Amino acid sequence: MINMNVNLAGVELKNPVMTASGTFGSGAEYSEYVDLNKLGAVVTKGVASVPWPGNPTPRIAETYGGMINAVGLQNPGIDVFCQRDIPFLKKYDTKIIVNVCGKTTEDYCKVVERLADEDVDMLEINISCPNVKEGGIAFGQDPKAVEAITRQVKKYAKQPIIMKLSPNVTDITVMAKAAEAGGADVLSLINTLTGMKIDVNRRTFAVANKTGGLSGPAIKPIAVRMVYQVANAVSLPIIGMGGIATAEDALEFILAGATAVSVGTANFHNPCTTVEVVEGIEEYLNKNKIQDIQELIGVVK
Repeated sequence: MINMNVNLAGVELKNPVMTASGTFGSGAEYSEYVDLNKLGAVVTKGVASVPWPGNPTPRIAETYGGMINAVGLQNPGIDVFCQRDIPFLKKYDTKIIVNVCGKTTEDYCKVVERLADEDVDMLEINISCPNVKEGGIAFGQDPKAVEAITRQVKKYAKQPIIMKLSPNVTDITVMAKAAEAGGADVLSLINTLTGMKIDVNRRTFAVANKTGGLSGPAIKPIAVRMVYQVANAVSLPIIGMGGIATAEDALEFILAGATAVSVGTANFHNPCTTVEVVEGIEEYLNKNKIQDIQELIGVVK
């Protein structure tokens, strides 16, 4: 019998595959296509302390090997989320990871405190949000800010905390070490890379925000490299993501040092990707006579 279980800071997942925040809603719209019981975890769309309207449209554009999004973390706020989305996800045998966003440290702490008594398994803190008090630079682009927000959030959190790292930095390992110093339980990486697309026929930006987050297969080699670097710089478990569309993609991240993986952009063109990745990893283990997925984590040195 093959063991696909992985452990993230004491939370046991039946397999290492989860959804990436912002690409799966909170599971309801995908549940018609995907048996959520087959996933290691569902990671929700970002949730803030109050409803966010998001950015003006257009806010999505296709690019070679991926897409740019500037949705701006539109969400209904924590109250609606707790009343509507958590009860829906509780119907399934999968772990629930809530992605948290905010514009100030207080915003994040408010949501984390509110979730302390909710029946969810882990919290993923999206530190790619612009910090309004620091003139809009993302929390995740300054190691001091990364350490400080991690430490603050940990004061209010009952669940293990995943810090989601931004790749838009000079050295990702500096950010990873800062999160570890602040008391993070798990790291997830990478978030989207800042990109731009220009519509040559309209002679203007393809998304109203001018820039957006690039995701999809085009960013995978960068993501694998960063996961490898972080795995060799800190001792925390890592959730790897960035352009995963197949089991082979997922296995690259695991071999580089990720304990689990998130599937994001691929969900938009094939809603069944997550389940196909789970089944593909299992086939790989069978074919190579590997009994336990743990044997693969970080073996490429």
